[in-house]
Amino acid sequence: MSDDNISVNVTSRSVFGKGASRRLRRDNLVPGIVYGDDKEPQAVQLKHNEVIKHLENEAFYSQLLALSVDGAEPVRALLKDVQRHPYKQQVLHMDFMRVVAGAELQVSVPLHFINEDVCVGVKAGGGIISHNENEVLVACRPRDIPESIEVDMAALNIGDSVHLSNLTLPEGVRLVDLHEAHDDSDRQVAGVNAPRVEVEPTDDEVPAADVPTTDTPDDSAQ
Repeated sequence: MSDDNISVNVTSRSVFGKGASRRLRRDNLVPGIVYGDDKEPQAVQLKHNEVIKHLENEAFYSQLLALSVDGAEPVRALLKDVQRHPYKQQVLHMDFMRVVAGAELQVSVPLHFINEDVCVGVKAGGGIISHNENEVLVACRPRDIPESIEVDMAALNIGDSVHLSNLTLPEGVRLVDLHEAHDDSDRQVAGVNAPRVEVEPTDDEVPAADVPTTDTPDDSAQ
């Protein structure tokens, strides 16, 4: 196994159910599951502080992991799901999928937008860059998984955009969502929008409530 794989140590667990999971979390452990490769799913647990450190690494979400259960020989795996507490900094559950060597798989890869500070539309026209996508789903063999895909924004002017078909992919990697048979498959991932212009109202456009009025005497009071 490559030394570049991120090492993850887990231990097997034999307790299940919501109550057991709550007890694990009180002990600063994260319940998880390992599945795939035509093998039985295996229930595992991880140390919460180690999980937090792993999740700070962007590559942890898309790159191959060297997953060792109870100190055994590591197997290749991918992180497939992370469940988090809605407002606490707490991870509730994790799913890992075993990877079969040489078999094509699908994985979400982050987009890295570069040269935004020298973008023509921003520097010359005051444009505003928008990101429509922050990651894309690719299909490839495990060894070909890119750490990220760069999107060069330097040459874009106001009104220009980058679509899925404009992305430069490494050899052996294809975009799952880019299907020629569907008109909407070539989605926009980023663009440069014109700056918003605040127009001050003219005298004719002053709201009626702001226009002084002359009170008309009430005839009935005379």
